[in-house]
Amino acid sequence: MRVAITYKGGKVFQHFGHSTHFKLYDIENGVVTGAHLVPVQGAGHDALAGFLKMFNVDELICGGIGQGAKDALAANGIKVYGGVDGDAEIVMAQYLAGQLEYDNDHVCDHHDHDGDDHDCGSCCHE
Repeated sequence: MRVAITYKGGKVFQHFGHSTHFKLYDIENGVVTGAHLVPVQGAGHDALAGFLKMFNVDELICGGIGQGAKDALAANGIKVYGGVDGDAEIVMAQYLAGQLEYDNDHVCDHHDHDGDDHDCGSCCHE
């Protein structure tokens, strides 16, 4: 199984559609067997969903994510854990332990963000 986390500065990046990197974790029998930081090729939810599919990602852990992105990921067979915040390594440990806190009802619908440094958590986790 392969799990991707939106990634910036060691943390779960908070706006899926503006992701510049994903950390990919290969998991076997509940243990991480490999991890790779991969720069994004393309932008927007359709391109990112296709990018993740190309890398054989089964599940995505992310911060803010809109319904269009959720739909694009679902169409590519990728399960989403949205509304997650924190250090990527800690988040992965929580995921592996079955203790990941996420909000699949969380929807980011603010598409007028100014650049990649926007902290979607300030507007999308209300």
